[in-house]
Amino acid sequence: MSTENRKPVRGLGRGLSTLLSEGEQAEAIGADTGPSSRRAGSNSGVHTIPIGLIEPNPDQPRKMFAEAELAELAASIAQKGLLQPILVRPLPGKIERYQIVAGERRWRAAQRARLHEAPCLIREITDCETLEISIVENVQRADLNPVEEARAFRQLVKTFGHTQDDVAQVVGKSRAHVANTLRLLTLPKSVLHHLEEGALTAGHARALVNTSDPEALANQIIEQGLSVRAAETLARKRSDDSSERGERSSDRGVQPKNADTRALESDLAARLGLQVEIKAKGERGEVRVRFTNLEQLDDLCRRLTSGGGITTY
Repeated sequence: MSTENRKPVRGLGRGLSTLLSEGEQAEAIGADTGPSSRRAGSNSGVHTIPIGLIEPNPDQPRKMFAEAELAELAASIAQKGLLQPILVRPLPGKIERYQIVAGERRWRAAQRARLHEAPCLIREITDCETLEISIVENVQRADLNPVEEARAFRQLVKTFGHTQDDVAQVVGKSRAHVANTLRLLTLPKSVLHHLEEGALTAGHARALVNTSDPEALANQIIEQGLSVRAAETLARKRSDDSSERGERSSDRGVQPKNADTRALESDLAARLGLQVEIKAKGERGEVRVRFTNLEQLDDLCRRLTSGGGITTY
């Protein structure tokens, strides 16, 4: 997606429902392949478009599609047709080709059902609006796993300059939910993989964000089948033990962390997308930023050397 000028943020949930409801009012849309079916031409109403002219959006937040769900939907479409249209936009630079804005799961299932055409709503939609609508559709239907949701929020922030408040307004969630979701991306890849696969919940993962060894704790949580509350207790105990060991082994007068310091660490971690540790000694101290690969380091350098600094959040 190309970076576009930032526009006022507005809630899209109602607008998306309105767009999709236009197609739901059509009767037996998928089964209507006669001469009276509308073909792609104008942007009003529902159009029948060849499946081969429709492409998925590479920036679609949802990357994982459950095989069983696709098979079930394909069977339903084969029997009843595609009753809800796919929302598409003209693909820039390609004549008579379209990109999916909302409805990739239906498009995939329609292909499996061997449909040659699909009912579509064609709209002129910007890159930013396309991403916003994709996020809203998936969040409302609980189709995104926590990592996909976090990456989608980050894309709205990094690519289109949204603040956390903007993102919260767009997706109809609280700012705290957006901030906590973004913090998940500070976890190591192995922990994020567990989260994507469903071995850990978002609640488990949030408990690991500020721990010194999230990978080891994640494995322990999975092996012992701990609840979220038990995971939070374990994480606090590990953090307390680490603090006590640090105090006993250090004679440099490093101050124990208070609630404000921990909150600041969490806020910086969400802003930078990396783990942050603050160590204070009197009025002096240090801030440590941890990265797990060179891509994260490059991203941090870009943020710190760009004109906007880290204030994009």
